[in-house]
Amino acid sequence: MRRVEGATGTDPEAWSAGLHRMWLAAQDAQDITDMARHVYSLMLAERGVVAVAGSRWDGRSLRYVRRLTADGGASAATTTPRPGSVLTVPARLPAGGGKDDGNRAPVHLYEHDLTVDDEGFAPEAALLAEAGAHRALEARFSLGGDDWAAFSLGLGGPEEADPFLPTRLLQLSEVLVAGNRRVLEHRAAERRRVEEAFLAEASLQMDASLDARETLERVARLAVPAVAEACVVHLCRPGDLLSPVAVVHVAAAVQPWLRGVAADDPWLDGALRAAAGLPHGTLLTGGALGTSAFGPHGEGPGRAVRAVSISPLRARGKLLGTLTFVYHRPEREIVDLRVLDDLAGRAALAIDTTTAYEQRRRNTEQLQRHLLPGTLPDWPGVGLTAAYEVADDSLEVGGDFYDAVVRRDGALALFVGDVCGRGAEAAALAGLARHTLRVLLEDKAPPGEALSRLNGVLTGQQAARFVTAFVGVLTPAGDGYTVEAASAGHPRPLIRRADGRVEEVRASGMLLGVVPDALYEPGRTVLGPGDALVMFTDGLSEARSADGTMFEDVLPQAVRESCGDGSDAAGLIARATAFRAVGDDDTAVLVARVAEERVAQERVAQERVAEQQVAEERVEDAR
Repeated sequence: MRRVEGATGTDPEAWSAGLHRMWLAAQDAQDITDMARHVYSLMLAERGVVAVAGSRWDGRSLRYVRRLTADGGASAATTTPRPGSVLTVPARLPAGGGKDDGNRAPVHLYEHDLTVDDEGFAPEAALLAEAGAHRALEARFSLGGDDWAAFSLGLGGPEEADPFLPTRLLQLSEVLVAGNRRVLEHRAAERRRVEEAFLAEASLQMDASLDARETLERVARLAVPAVAEACVVHLCRPGDLLSPVAVVHVAAAVQPWLRGVAADDPWLDGALRAAAGLPHGTLLTGGALGTSAFGPHGEGPGRAVRAVSISPLRARGKLLGTLTFVYHRPEREIVDLRVLDDLAGRAALAIDTTTAYEQRRRNTEQLQRHLLPGTLPDWPGVGLTAAYEVADDSLEVGGDFYDAVVRRDGALALFVGDVCGRGAEAAALAGLARHTLRVLLEDKAPPGEALSRLNGVLTGQQAARFVTAFVGVLTPAGDGYTVEAASAGHPRPLIRRADGRVEEVRASGMLLGVVPDALYEPGRTVLGPGDALVMFTDGLSEARSADGTMFEDVLPQAVRESCGDGSDAAGLIARATAFRAVGDDDTAVLVARVAEERVAQERVAQERVAEQQVAEERVEDAR
């Protein structure tokens, strides 16, 4: 084999026209093989060329070789390397070992004597010799990465070849290299576009749910089969455990096997722990799979696995788990680890966000429960129902509260209130207001006095928020009850009479926490058998429909229906929820319904409780 330098000279017009046609074809080619017919026709038209061969190599492995003869004979092709064609001769590779360093890839020209054995030129030497060639010119060039090509001309004899043939072969090869570079750039741009679209869709899918498990399952389902044939998500658990929480395989029948491997395979557990300590993902292939369930000697579907990639799930400086992909496809079709790490980073951030959201929701629910009574008292002759709805999905705890307490004299005290705004400060004021009113009313403070004393407490706190509240105390009167009521800027409760009429409770007063010496004048009304007292916060009345209508406009009818069908507080909340299109305030409803018929035993029991409490108070006073 002899290295050949390109000769110089003026090209014939026919060669220039052919080279131009090939250049135009290169602009639309999707692969270098799309230019093959132009290459073969140009070279076979040259004087002294009896055959042309084109070869493609992946590193040191032959992908294919094709040959076309000048006399129009059938082309020969093989994708199985002949003896000696598995490259062991370093000189067979272009400069740099066939690697493209990103700079202009050089073209190397060589001359071969086909009358002597040349292992470095197999299997092209045999194919060209069969066509009658005695020597050959070969151009070698990189196609990017480990992929490279060779284009060879079989020549009949030295006296027959054009002296400018090496220059023309060099020019043709450089056009092929330039065309291939354009193809690679187009493929890279298209691949980046697909990857960016995939990552964008992944983010949308993961952001669509605030449930941690659903988010994990979305990650796995989205990636299979777009990224790999299988996906497993492990999360860190207490006790240094990595627990599988999402397992998806393109073949549903294989999922149970993969789930078992994800949970119990020692090799995979070790690989996950090793990969979790790395800053980037890792790809395991071939011998690296060892004796694992994914190795060539494994049992079950894992024997068909060609590669496994593991990326750490890390967000905000915390290791949350690992994202594992299992591939049955060829290694060259595996998505770049950079993209997998980007996906893992987005997934980790979504998991961390949903986990924090769930923890915040649990904390909010726990705090909200402390602001509301666990149970309502069982008071003879009156049925109590309550309902509470959180309408704001921001999970800020609200300031609505309600309660019912049996006073020391046996009367039933009811109250409902609302602190302006949401959040920790509103919750703290709601808790203060509720517990203060409960203590005052339990100690027999009249409604107006209870509100005045609460107002003094709030103004003394110099709180930046105001509070509204309504208090009603029920005492037996004939077949019904007398209601002594006082209000501090709160929406007026409604009474649903037994005959279906709906009336307002006339009570009004200054907001709590604004004016230190505000007074709250009580009013009175009567509840008869079958009547219902309905108390609520402004989240109910201020709910709006899509056309802007306020629920306040239909509230009397909703009260009539809910108290008529026995759904009471829950029914009223449900009607408001179905009505609401706009409005994000919490809603509290407390309903006290008088029984249709007073039971004598209940009245007697109630009176005995009252008498007992009075007697205890006298004993206490005497002490």
